[in-house]
Formats: sequence, C-alpha cells, structure tokens
Amino acid sequence: MAAKIKEVDTDKLIELANSYIEHCLNSTKEYPTARGAVEVKERHLPTIKYFLYIWLRMHEFDFYKKTQWFEAINNAEHPYHSTVKNIDDMFRALATDIVANEGKGIFYAKNYLGMTDKVQTESTGVSEIKITYDNRD
Repeated sequence: MAAKIKEVDTDKLIELANSYIEHCLNSTKEYPTARGAVEVKERHLPTIKYFLYIWLRMHEFDFYKKTQWFEAINNAEHPYHSTVKNIDDMFRALATDIVANEGKGIFYAKNYLGMTDKVQTESTGVSEIKITYDNRD
C-alpha cells in the first residue's frame, strides 16, 4: 500500500459511481435506417478503467489510479476498502446482468467476471469403423 493515503470524499465518489451506472444503463447507439438514423437504447458494460481515468476526471474528481484501486479492494485495512469494494460489486452486478440478458461482452465476462464458455465433452476413447461389402456375384 502507498505510504500516503489520499484524502477522498467517499460520499462524492459513491455519487459519481451511481451516475456512471446511470449513464451505462441509459446509453444509446445510433443505427442507420431507410428513414434516417434511429437511436436505440443499448446498455454499456461498466469498466473500472473508464470510471477511474475518464468518468471521474470529467467530473473533476481526483482519485486513485487502477493499481491503488485494487490495493484498496484487496486490503481490508485500507480506509476506502468498503467504499471501493461496494462500487466494484455494483459494477460487476450490472455487467453480469448485461452479459446474461443481452449476450454481449463475452471477453469482458471471461476476463473480468470469471465466466467461461467451455463445453464439456466426454470421450470413451473407442472408435468403431464398420466396412460392409455388397457381395453380388
């Protein structure tokens, strides 16, 4: 853990996390149609890096980088452990719902959420080939 803990307004951090989740839930994508462009609601998967490096900076909130974020999550003694852990849990809950219900974000699900798409197959190790001849003499 870093020697000096940055002073952070945790209430503001949670407020910004909730506004980021709201943004992810209400995002839209523009699709071209014969009658012109149409906006369709399309939820975004929340990501820690975007939240830390872009969203918080857009809202003029100075917080940790990714390394310190995970230090706080992994260290129960860190003063922001429970706040960061709760935010991470909310992001994972939304991401899991999007992956499960919309079938998108497979690589995100595999890498970040620990999901798998492995198919279990069983082989007996025995192969049988039958050759038949039509004997019409």
